Amino acid sequence: ARGPCIDEAALVKHMQEHPDFRAGLDVYEDEPAMKPGLTQLPNAVIVPHIASASMWTRSGMSTLAAANVAACVNGLPAYNQMDITPFLEAPIASLPAAAPSIVNAKDLNMKVL
Repeated sequence: ARGPCIDEAALVKHMQEHPDFRAGLDVYEDEPAMKPGLTQLPNAVIVPHIASASMWTRSGMSTLAAANVAACVNGLPAYNQMDITPFLEAPIASLPAAAPSIVNAKDLNMKVL
């Protein structure tokens, strides 16, 4: 879950009172700040946000960003499908002629495919 979904102060208190309870966090309620006591808990693993840190994910993010720029520069519409895998798994020549992930396309007055 995203950081604000967690009451970090309550989590710290619970973990102090229940040392057998464990938690691993890479997103924080008031990121980048953490609630007092969190970093001192021996039953908590605290790491930077690494959920997307895989070669496949980072490569896909780069591909989507490049496809968005290329589509916008060439006046192509925004893609309106939830499944963006055609942009990630197909050869470049067969990519849909659209910007794959422009979430504010309507605000930008972009056509939608």
